[in-house]
Amino acid sequence: EIFISLTANPKMLSTYIQDHNDPVIIDEIQKIPHLLDEVHRLIEDKKLQFILTGSSARKLRRLGVNMLGGRAYTYFMYPLTAAELGEDFTLKHALKFGTLPLAITSESPHRFLQSYVKTYLKEEIQLEGFTRNLAAFSRFLQAASFSQAAPLNISAVAADCSVERKVVEDYFQILRDLLLSIEIPLFKKRAKRELIAKSKFFFFDAGVFRALRPTGPLDAESELNGPALETLILHHLKAMNDYLDWNYEISYWHTRNHEEVDLVLYGPRGFFAIEVKNAARIRPQDFSGLELFHEDYPQAKRFLIYGGTENKIRSGIQIIPAEQFLHEIKDLLTH
Repeated sequence: EIFISLTANPKMLSTYIQDHNDPVIIDEIQKIPHLLDEVHRLIEDKKLQFILTGSSARKLRRLGVNMLGGRAYTYFMYPLTAAELGEDFTLKHALKFGTLPLAITSESPHRFLQSYVKTYLKEEIQLEGFTRNLAAFSRFLQAASFSQAAPLNISAVAADCSVERKVVEDYFQILRDLLLSIEIPLFKKRAKRELIAKSKFFFFDAGVFRALRPTGPLDAESELNGPALETLILHHLKAMNDYLDWNYEISYWHTRNHEEVDLVLYGPRGFFAIEVKNAARIRPQDFSGLELFHEDYPQAKRFLIYGGTENKIRSGIQIIPAEQFLHEIKDLLTH
């Protein structure tokens, strides 16, 4: 009833707000975009504070509505981190199911994630009219899952899901607008080598990636855990970067000869190069990207995060178990 009332007449918002000093919380603000004009008026006239939450700014931008420029702070909320979960965090569970709250607390996290993906497709994609061809979009999501933690090749994804390239470009924009994906740029400050020119793609949560990725008897668990671990590391980096105002630029480094550093942090607090390996044992070739990066950027502190259990240092590279890194990320990246 409230939704229908406010859709018909956004100015009715004030009738639901009693006089008090507490912030007014409106969830899913994108569903009634024109409420923002009334929010703006109430901020100016009654000096009210609002907390506006939503999972998409696409509809707001498309309608050209009041985005409260200069009057609002924007915050992003991420899947739960190891610091937030404490003893409830286990790497094995996080790699398979991610760290969305219900993926942690549900008795059947796999069923929750499958339901989450299907519900999101139905409610956010179809009902908002982002695309009429839901079958094509579903194929696209599965094809995009094979690009997880890899440089994004839109033509290859289009071919895999049998959808035109221009449509696939629009689909990737939908993922960005719905905050379902993350793309990190190439690190190219003072580049000394020829680099590729593609962003690196991630679904925002390891569990969502695993729910979307088609699997069969020929798919080894290690093939899925590698991208899942890098996704987990990235989401922790982005969460801590935003929550603690670190102001790092998060990127990756990839040469034309396919030497790569998975994640690069650059900012006022420091300069870090991070390589992520899911394997429990480190091979000599696992250091090649970090060693080459060191030749060009000797100022960077280097980490190799892996699936083993021992801390080591080799040629100036700190080798650290993944679970330890996730728990100690705040200390490791601020010293």
